Amino acid sequence: MIEIVCNDRLGKKVRIKCNTNDTTGDFKKLIEAQTGTRWNKIVLKTWYTIFKDHVSLGDYEIYDGMNLELYYQ
Repeated sequence: MIEIVCNDRLGKKVRIKCNTNDTTGDFKKLIEAQTGTRWNKIVLKTWYTIFKDHVSLGDYEIYDGMNLELYYQ
């Protein structure tokens, strides 16, 4: 189990616990449970990489303690 920090740079910073075999879509649903923002309105980025919903976190090499940028559509 890993813990990932998501920051939207607008004052909302959440820590999410998940598994590395979870997809990015599943991870967005965990973010929705904590923030109240609809999961399909969330965009996850790190630098210029936008994460697709069907790819697992392990495939993107997201590890424990990593920071992701949280954007809204």
